[in-house]
Amino acid sequence: MTTVRRRVAGVHAAEAALEHSPDKIVSAWVDERKGDRRIAAVAQRLATLGIKAQPTAKHRLDAMADGSNHQGVVLEIVLPGELGEDELRDALENAGPAPFFLVLDHVQDPHNLGACLRSADAAGVQGIVLTRDQSVGLTPTVAKVASGAAETVPVYRVTNLARALEWLKESGLWVIGAAGEADRLVFEADLTIPLAVVMGAEGRGLRRLTREKCDLVVKIPMVGSVESLNLSVATGIFLFEAVRQRRSKSPV
Repeated sequence: MTTVRRRVAGVHAAEAALEHSPDKIVSAWVDERKGDRRIAAVAQRLATLGIKAQPTAKHRLDAMADGSNHQGVVLEIVLPGELGEDELRDALENAGPAPFFLVLDHVQDPHNLGACLRSADAAGVQGIVLTRDQSVGLTPTVAKVASGAAETVPVYRVTNLARALEWLKESGLWVIGAAGEADRLVFEADLTIPLAVVMGAEGRGLRRLTREKCDLVVKIPMVGSVESLNLSVATGIFLFEAVRQRRSKSPV
């Protein structure tokens, strides 16, 4: 998978990168005039990695941060590259006889996306489709939680999710969504078919238009007092039910 260099700005973002993905940091710049103890601590931690934080004028940091609040620190990080709609169309054309994709409708928690990537890799998912807006990207935290899966599972960003779901269906995939109010259980659905599993956002579930584009909606049975599961946990259940069914169907 290709990688890209991205700049992250701000003390909190720098601390997160140092905590979760220190091996992905390649360059650093700090405000040459700002004597902030948190910036000094970041520079010291960078030095232990062999990276010298370059003293830089504030106006240059402003330009490098592209208008975001950098608080006097900007890092350059190597992260997996996200793919676009053209690459998704190509992937669908070459997905093989039993395609298996995961669609996440406005996932915003980097820990959830990282965990979903990890489960997707383990389950043999061929790609994850994300919305371009209101969705978390491949951040250092996501890469850390994914434990290497961010480098192995392609991530496709689409502008219009409803249109992308139509592409999936035109390519022969069945689009099956997760909804707690569905009548049918996930264990009763045939997941051996060419498949795209669609999971909704944390707390909100599937958006109305996304749900309308699904061929079928199913649910996980809940017998306790809680109403729903964490997004990444629910995603794992769906994906590995598909794995179970596909392994049962395939000859040993």
